[in-house]
Amino acid sequence: MGRTTLRTLITGAALAALLLPVATAPAQAAKPPATAAPAAFQHPGVLVGAQQLAFIKGKLDAGAEPWSSAFAALRASGYASLDRQPKPRATVECGSSSHPNNGCSDERDDSMAAYADALQWALTGDQRYADKAIAVMDAWSGVIQEHTNTNAQLQTGWAGNNWARAAELIRHTGAGWSADSVDRFATMLRTVYVPELTPGSPRKNGNWELIETDALMGIAVFLDDRGLFDRATELWRHRLPAYVYLSSDGDLPVAPAGSGIQGRSALVKYWNGQSTFADGLAQETCRDFGHTGWGLEAAAQTAETARLQGLDLWGEGRERLVKALEFHTAYDNGADAPDWLCDGSVNTGLGPAVQLAYDEYHLREGIAMPQTEQYVAAHSPFGANYFIGWETLTHTDAP
Repeated sequence: MGRTTLRTLITGAALAALLLPVATAPAQAAKPPATAAPAAFQHPGVLVGAQQLAFIKGKLDAGAEPWSSAFAALRASGYASLDRQPKPRATVECGSSSHPNNGCSDERDDSMAAYADALQWALTGDQRYADKAIAVMDAWSGVIQEHTNTNAQLQTGWAGNNWARAAELIRHTGAGWSADSVDRFATMLRTVYVPELTPGSPRKNGNWELIETDALMGIAVFLDDRGLFDRATELWRHRLPAYVYLSSDGDLPVAPAGSGIQGRSALVKYWNGQSTFADGLAQETCRDFGHTGWGLEAAAQTAETARLQGLDLWGEGRERLVKALEFHTAYDNGADAPDWLCDGSVNTGLGPAVQLAYDEYHLREGIAMPQTEQYVAAHSPFGANYFIGWETLTHTDAP
């Protein structure tokens, strides 16, 4: 079959069959979306809220699945070890693909460990885990001064996400974190992380800016900083339409705000050589699904933190995120790539990057997501990856 015929099929009936129409549950449709967050921040309110924690505790007490297996995986993880010794340094130097790696892995791992310990504390009340999370955060806040080299912004996004989640849980669940230590940690976030995150990365691959946005929103909630929260919201609203294509965008994808990328040839190059565009395709699809998953997950994590703060970014991103997940999980589930897509070959492997959006759109809103549902069933419980941690535990059926 020729290339033109395949394009016609995939952008017409075949695509419609692959990606089912987006339909919201009646109760969701009856409630108009909030376009701005309330004046006061809700705490804890970075990715995981108090209502979720109570829900998870109830499931664990009942020995219910998949929460029990997911919690066992968390506790068996090296991130959760009480023997862990933090490795802070003043300058974290991260080049492309973390080469050189001068403290990059140490910072990411320690920040994820702090979050793992904070989760265990919040779910069990075992003070040892609160103390370990506090020790790790205090170690870094007393030492780190800067991130350098070409991956500095992305590194602050990866680690900043984990730090904000850990700090938010520890600060607002009665863990005994001293006021002086909280202030020092807040100063670290504001002086070392925020300056790297607020400009965004408009000319980089889209997962960068989405990860940075995710971290900035979490930090904003921890700092009770409305200006930073609004900046993160602005970045999200500009970047998601430039990351996931919909036919309603026109013949070409939306260009990233502030990137200067203009015209068909420049956009095709930016989209990794992809010149045919279909609903749900992402800017990094033809790079690989791993980075694409990071971008989609960062957009979802930002929307979930916004939800806890009363802002409905989930509603704003519904069509793009549902179609993107269904598009990509279909190939992860074994569908053959047509010749118009990435020259007929895709590098699959979304990783643990689907739980949040699946929970929101399928489990909460009742939208049919058969490809994503199949992927979740095959790969959960999801563990930890850079800035993604144990979301089968924290978000399956979460209220």
